[in-house]
Amino acid sequence: MNELKIIDVCCGSRMFWFDKENPSVIYNDIRKENHTLCDGRELSINPDTMMSFKNLTQIESGSMKLVVFDPPHIEKLGENSWMAKKYGILSKDWKSDLGKGFSECFRILDNFGILIFKWNETDIKVSEILKLTDVKPLFGHISGKRSNTHWICFMKT
Repeated sequence: MNELKIIDVCCGSRMFWFDKENPSVIYNDIRKENHTLCDGRELSINPDTMMSFKNLTQIESGSMKLVVFDPPHIEKLGENSWMAKKYGILSKDWKSDLGKGFSECFRILDNFGILIFKWNETDIKVSEILKLTDVKPLFGHISGKRSNTHWICFMKT
């Protein structure tokens, strides 16, 4: 793992990756599972490593050049809903969880390393999420059908 410099800390099914088997990336998630969604599509969550984004103990401090952080963003889902299977569910202690996640992401980043953070504000506004880290974002972009998804870029300095 030492030669790899990119990690997606909660990769899920690797939805937004162009190369879902990129050999330069460590695909990490806390889940390893397969599901058939309501429309019959297969969903596979098959990470290279299994760690919580809150505790990335297998990753050395300062060892990553790029970290992708796309945590679960919905609070109120049934455990068996297709959205829960696809995206995961925020815990009731989401502020603490996401604060620890940001800390771990910045811990494993090299100086001047980049963190790409993705957040959908269906349940929780991005302004509330940005309060969970002292690091200020460089820039971001809003996308999605309802402009609810935020892509935000940070640099560790």
